[in-house]
Amino acid sequence: MIPDNPAGLRPAVLADRQHISRLLQSAGNLHRHLDWRSPLDWLGTSPFFVIEAGDTIRSAFACPPDPPRIAWVRLFACAEPDGLQQDWADVWSATRAYFSGRGETVVAAISLQDWFEDLLQGSGFSTSQSIVMLEREQAHSDPPVLAAGVSLRPMMYYDLPQVAEVDASGFELLWQNSLESLQLAFKQAVLASVAEADGRMIGYQLSTRNPFGIHLARLAVRPEVQRQGIGRALVCDLIEQADRRGTPRLTVNTQSDNSASLSLYARLGFKNTGEAYPVFTHTIGV
Repeated sequence: MIPDNPAGLRPAVLADRQHISRLLQSAGNLHRHLDWRSPLDWLGTSPFFVIEAGDTIRSAFACPPDPPRIAWVRLFACAEPDGLQQDWADVWSATRAYFSGRGETVVAAISLQDWFEDLLQGSGFSTSQSIVMLEREQAHSDPPVLAAGVSLRPMMYYDLPQVAEVDASGFELLWQNSLESLQLAFKQAVLASVAEADGRMIGYQLSTRNPFGIHLARLAVRPEVQRQGIGRALVCDLIEQADRRGTPRLTVNTQSDNSASLSLYARLGFKNTGEAYPVFTHTIGV
């Protein structure tokens, strides 16, 4: 139910695709989550709201949970700067109403722009960490050193259910990827590999291509075998493969409070670019 039914506010439907596509091209204020999906791919999921003005869509907002109980703000677009505050207030009120009574849900957003950060702070979101960007430009690296019984191989599509298990074990809920998200990620990957021991997957890395090189999009190791060089071996292998492809520039992002990850990347020659983006969260249903 939409509280007080603000004028023009309604759930998005599949038939809105073309209108929302136009909005994404022309919106004066646009937030898009860095995701394996485009905002339009979320049509048909909830909550996804639009605000109509005549025969056009003036604003759109989407934050469907994935995985369950974690709802990243995938999209907020507003065509009219003068209506930004009110349209945000309306879609956020509708979102709180949607999640009310559905159990505890964490709504999260990575702020890339000041205006969006202002909206989040004004709506009761808080932040305790940031995403920091790292890069590595030199070629060559020490070859991966593996413990006895550990091997690396290319990731295959049939590995993805096990990859999802490793992902869930290696990250807190806020940062986990669902199997569906990992399937989409794999389709976009340029390099992906897994680490195995005794026939069991214990870690993986998945990397994509960007205009400047290769981006290490995901690295996870099961907790019981962390600090045994598995993550280092996966990254060293990635560096070696990237070098063979003639694309030595690698980028990665991680949480500002993930000291183990930051230490690993520093030892492997990654440097902080100085870019940092705050992560905001708001818990509904507590």
